[in-house]
Amino acid sequence: MSANTINSYKTSFILFIGFFESQKKIRINKLSLKDITKECIVEFLEWLQRERKCSDSTRNVRLAAIHSFFNFLQYEVPESINEWQKILSIKVKKVKKRTMNYLTIEGVKLLFAQPDLSTKKGMRDLTMLALMYDSAARVQEVIDLTASSVRLTKPYTIKLVGKGNKARIVPLMDQQVVHLKNYMEMNHLLEPHVNMHPLFYNSRREKLTRAGVHYILQNYVRAARMKDQKLVPEKISPHSLRHSKAMHLLQAGVNLVYIRDILGHESVQTTEVYARVDSKQKREAIEKAYADVIKKEKPLWTNNDNLLEWLKNF
Repeated sequence: MSANTINSYKTSFILFIGFFESQKKIRINKLSLKDITKECIVEFLEWLQRERKCSDSTRNVRLAAIHSFFNFLQYEVPESINEWQKILSIKVKKVKKRTMNYLTIEGVKLLFAQPDLSTKKGMRDLTMLALMYDSAARVQEVIDLTASSVRLTKPYTIKLVGKGNKARIVPLMDQQVVHLKNYMEMNHLLEPHVNMHPLFYNSRREKLTRAGVHYILQNYVRAARMKDQKLVPEKISPHSLRHSKAMHLLQAGVNLVYIRDILGHESVQTTEVYARVDSKQKREAIEKAYADVIKKEKPLWTNNDNLLEWLKNF
């Protein structure tokens, strides 16, 4: 499993144990497997949504961690397999699909015009956001980048490590490399001894957090919306930059297979979601296939000789 999955599982069980301590009054040193039943887990999931105001998606993430653990226990403690299978029978909740938010090319240009390039922070922010867009990287993939991840000799590439620790090589455009190289030179990241140093870091020289990247983006989203609300939707997240790049590649006619490889998807079926969302491409496809099958009707007044004669003499 990736580090993110492990952290998610860890958080799930911290909450789970905390639930037993606060709601069931069972301290961790007294908690045993016999105390954990299907009914208790259902209570825990309801408590997450009622008390902690968790969404259905978050509830499902916590349940996935619990399912993984009890699937493991089927082999480790088979004498209680009946109870484990009851727990495994708890179903995930159906989650309503949210609208995919993405920026137009004009919106991306407006957003990237906001950082102040006269400051080191502004240079970092523009370089990071532009790299997220150009490489269609997930936010964690950008956070985990080190100086050694970038190849600044032709062909320019960047190595991204995604879900399941799977690495992929994404090509970089010349204009992106100019910004990236200037940023790395400014921060002495081209020197050999800093190969494993985070590519993007905070004032303490530590790599950024997901919340930190989101905060940086929101500052520029607000600034861009003050200039043109139509070009920049209110709800834009770091993942929206990834969606934006995928949509722009699709609209430019790039094959879905290549888009899949850039995004790091396992299957092209996952990538097809962008084709389903792209209303512009749908409209253009319909226009190309459109045939005028409706008989054109003449206006009623053309058959009125008296009206025509009156109009001529008007």
